[in-house]
Amino acid sequence: MATPNHIIPVAPAAPAAPGQADPAAAGKARTVGEVLAESQVESGMDELDRDLIGLAPVKQRIRDIAALLVIDKLRLNLGLLAAKGATAPSLHMSFTGNPGTGKTTVAMRTAQILHRLGYCRKAHLVAVTRDDLVDQYIGHTAPKTKEVRKRAMGGVLFSDEAYYLYRPENERDHGREAIEILLQVMENNRDDLVVILAGYKDRMNTFFQSNPGLSSRVAHHLDFPGCAVGELLQISQRLLAGQHCRFDIGAAEVFEDYLQRRVRQTPFANARSARNALDRARLRQASRLFADRDRVLDEIALTTLTPQDILASRMFQTSTPEKVLTK
Repeated sequence: MATPNHIIPVAPAAPAAPGQADPAAAGKARTVGEVLAESQVESGMDELDRDLIGLAPVKQRIRDIAALLVIDKLRLNLGLLAAKGATAPSLHMSFTGNPGTGKTTVAMRTAQILHRLGYCRKAHLVAVTRDDLVDQYIGHTAPKTKEVRKRAMGGVLFSDEAYYLYRPENERDHGREAIEILLQVMENNRDDLVVILAGYKDRMNTFFQSNPGLSSRVAHHLDFPGCAVGELLQISQRLLAGQHCRFDIGAAEVFEDYLQRRVRQTPFANARSARNALDRARLRQASRLFADRDRVLDEIALTTLTPQDILASRMFQTSTPEKVLTK
């Protein structure tokens, strides 16, 4: 989950402001390659591929959106959009999926891509939760929500677990007020703010059914599938490399066995659960090395996870209950 109420910088300045043609190229027919070279948007899409393993349908939708904006820039340079009175496309989005499937990372990379293509004039993403928008006291929610809107304007507003804004069981809850303000912003300022609402798929479906005005303003609904075991193993190896660690001979196979067992347990948070499992394996490695106080520890010893560091997990007990033993 993203840090609540936090502005996350995502990219350097874009070459052209939203809705404005490049003055040097105005009136001139151009190529897709020229726009890509100027915006450097391909590097942002490449970073999305590098940052996340799997999620092919999600990545393809982001590429489709980027393609639309590139073509719109070419049309704008020839005056075609202005001639038809066209407005900027609505790019409000819904990201649905279980924890650890990459929703926050994709939101950050999407903000970067939109900025580089000139759709967003600011290079930031503002991540919020219910507490950042809703206040318990009468008259406090509107100023709170409008302040968040002010800081997010020109960029991307990312609301994780957005369904917590709506509490139908409490008629006095002020979440409705925050939703009404978001509705106005999504409609009236769609050319200067992209709103991404995220959360569990079933809860988001209920949220949209209860708030049809929100659903109608979301142009792109992206479902984030869970990770396959092979993808989780690749993610785990990448996480270890980032910590200057590696699996010893046989350890990767043992960890894959662990993942096969873990995905059948609940709750399961995909890449986040894999990362937590690696953290616990490193704790066991540290305890193992710490116990041999007279041993000279070289780089290999300090950076290698052995099969035993993983097999010591309670996941390998013969009677693992349905409700998970995560250690």
